[in-house]
Amino acid sequence: MEIRELNANIRRIADALAPVADLTVLDRCRAFRASADNGILMIRGIGSPDPVRFRELRGIDQPVARLRENTEQFLDGLPCNNVLLYGPRGTGKSSAVKALLNQYGGKGLRMIEIPRSALIHIFEIQDMVRRRPEKYILFCDDLSFNEDDDTYVNVKTVLEGGLEKRPDNALIYATSNRRHLMPEKIVDNIPVFSEGELQPAETVEEKMSLSDRFGLRLGFEHYSSATYLDIIANYVSIRKVRVDGRDLHRMAMEWSIEHGGFSGRAARQFIDDLEGRLEKKKKRG
Repeated sequence: MEIRELNANIRRIADALAPVADLTVLDRCRAFRASADNGILMIRGIGSPDPVRFRELRGIDQPVARLRENTEQFLDGLPCNNVLLYGPRGTGKSSAVKALLNQYGGKGLRMIEIPRSALIHIFEIQDMVRRRPEKYILFCDDLSFNEDDDTYVNVKTVLEGGLEKRPDNALIYATSNRRHLMPEKIVDNIPVFSEGELQPAETVEEKMSLSDRFGLRLGFEHYSSATYLDIIANYVSIRKVRVDGRDLHRMAMEWSIEHGGFSGRAARQFIDDLEGRLEKKKKRG
């Protein structure tokens, strides 16, 4: 076997054992997902991103307006902030972020979803996009950390505090059920004495320091029954679902009881179920 052929075989084996991210994917898609493959950063293009649009969202007008304003500043090259969206599950936090891509993708916005398992590569991801012409949102969905999880240190440094300047074309948008991203205990709030002065416990300072580094923090609240029904009525209008109003109200309320309360997620699931059943009935009959 010739030396050249042997070297080529060795390179193929090395590539298989230690794959590298294919950066050409950044030219082909608008949405991406990062993953950690045996400690190696991989980037996969998402061919069919969630098509959610802002017109589908109800009851969260104020945080959505601030989110869009910050994103438009980002796209215009103006000062802007990393964003934390926090609040109860099912209140539209993730949908609001994903709707940004559908609204502004034509203006150069791109989105890379980074699961918690891939956060160790967040510095690499920043370097990967630093010289790209597009604007990138690094999307950390349902972000939270356990007491013994030190991954948050990387996120803290990227947000603010590292020696290297953050890329002008990348921001972090994160969603979480926790305002401070980490579990909080009663004992954390017990003040301590230090040098004769009463001071808050260091654990509180540490837990708050991460969320404090998001310049824009947007709170989402529980939905009322009126908002829940308004979301359903909006979906009925958008999808042109033909159903009697009294039946719709009754079925929607029954669905909320079965699914743990009023939320945007429950409303969308209800409409998916209702529309599917009506279409199936129509085909049969």
